[in-house]
Amino acid sequence: MRGNIVVGQSGGPTAVINSSVAGVYAAAKKLGVKKIYGMVHGIQGFLQDNLIDLGEYLDDETGIELLKRTPSAFLGSCRFKMPKIEGHEEVYEKVFEIMEKHDIECLFYAGGNDSMDTVKMLSDYAAAHNKPQRFMGVPKTIDNDLPVTDHCPGYGSAAKYIATSMKEIIRDNESFGVEKPTVCIVEIMGRHAGWLTAAAALSRGDDCTGPDAIYLPEVTFDMDKFMEKVKHLAATKSSVVIAVSEGIALADGRFVCELGNASDFVDAFGHKQLSGCAATLANKVAAETGLKTRAVEFSTLQRAATHLASLTDINEAFQVGHDAVVAAEEGKTGMMITLDRNGDDPYQCGTSAYDIHAIANVERPVPAEWITEDGCDVNEGYEKYARPLIMGELQPLFINGVPRHLVRK
Repeated sequence: MRGNIVVGQSGGPTAVINSSVAGVYAAAKKLGVKKIYGMVHGIQGFLQDNLIDLGEYLDDETGIELLKRTPSAFLGSCRFKMPKIEGHEEVYEKVFEIMEKHDIECLFYAGGNDSMDTVKMLSDYAAAHNKPQRFMGVPKTIDNDLPVTDHCPGYGSAAKYIATSMKEIIRDNESFGVEKPTVCIVEIMGRHAGWLTAAAALSRGDDCTGPDAIYLPEVTFDMDKFMEKVKHLAATKSSVVIAVSEGIALADGRFVCELGNASDFVDAFGHKQLSGCAATLANKVAAETGLKTRAVEFSTLQRAATHLASLTDINEAFQVGHDAVVAAEEGKTGMMITLDRNGDDPYQCGTSAYDIHAIANVERPVPAEWITEDGCDVNEGYEKYARPLIMGELQPLFINGVPRHLVRK
C-alpha cells in the first residue's frame, strides 16, 4: 500500500480485541505502510478527526506483546450508528474528507454485527461514488453470533472465563447445604443468541458436574416448568446452580428481567439494556420455596478478563487483523475476515475474506441440534465445537502484583 491506514474498534470490548489491532499493525509494518493510525472511540471519534499514531505505542515488540495482554478497547470503543446513506451524504463525505486529509488508503474496523454494517455502508458509498478508499471488517464479539465465520474472536476467552467462574461458583455453593440446598442462579450475557451461556457447560469434567440447568434465549422460557425443575433439584441435591442468559424471554415476548426492575435504557441501535434476570428468578425461587438463593451476574467481567484469556483466541484475533491487511493489499474491500475450521483432531483453523453484505446485521443462534430436547441444557455437539476455542493461556506481565496494561497517553 502506498498510503496510510487507520484501524478502529467498536461495540462491546473483548479480552482480545486489542490483539486484532496488533495484527493490523504488524501486517501493515511488514508491508511498509507509512503511517498506521488508530481512531479514538471508533467511527464516532473518526468523524471528529480524533486519531493517534499507533507507532508511538507499538514500535517495538514489547508494545505489541503488552497490547495483547491489555483488556477492553485500547483505542476506545463506541456505539455509534451510521445514518442511512440517502439524505445523509454529508456524513459519509466527512469520512472520506478525513481519509484524504491523512492520506488514508484503507479503513479497518473491528467489531460485531452493527460494526460490520458500518463497513458495508462505507464500502457501498465508496463504490457508488467511484472513491478509491477500501474498507475491511475485522470480526469481534463475545456473543459469537456473526454468520459465515466458524466463530468470532473474543468468544473463546469469554467462554474460558465463564467455564472457570462456573466451576468456582459450583465449588463454593457445594460448601453449604447441610440442611437445605442453596440455589444459585448465574446470569450470563446474550440477548438473542445463547453462545455465552452455553459455555457454562464447559465447566464439566472429572472434577465438576457443571451447572444443573442452562437456559438459552433460543428456547422460549416457561416459568412454571422452571420452578418445577428447581423444586425437583432442591429435593434431590444439596447444591443447585443454574446458568441463564440475560435475554431469556417468555412466550409473550417479555424478557424475564422485565418482570423485575429492568432498566429502560436503550442504546443507539435500539438495544434495550438487559440486567437483573438472575435476581428476578432468585427472588421468585426464594418466595415460593423458602430456600436460600443467590444471584450472580458476570456482567462486564466476562469480556474484560484478559488475565484468563484463551491463547487460541489471542492468536486468532491477531491473525484476522493481520489477514485483513493482506486482503486489502490484494485490492479487496467491503469484506470481513472469517475463521474457517479445517479440523478438530487436532484443531485447525484458517481464514478467508467474505462479502460483508452476507454478514452485516445477521445474527447466528446456537444450532437447535446442540440444545437438549427439554430445552434446558446443551449436548456434546456444542462441547466438541467450543472446547478447542478455550485452549491455552498467555500470562499477563505482572508489576507490583497486578497485570500491566498498555494505555493511551
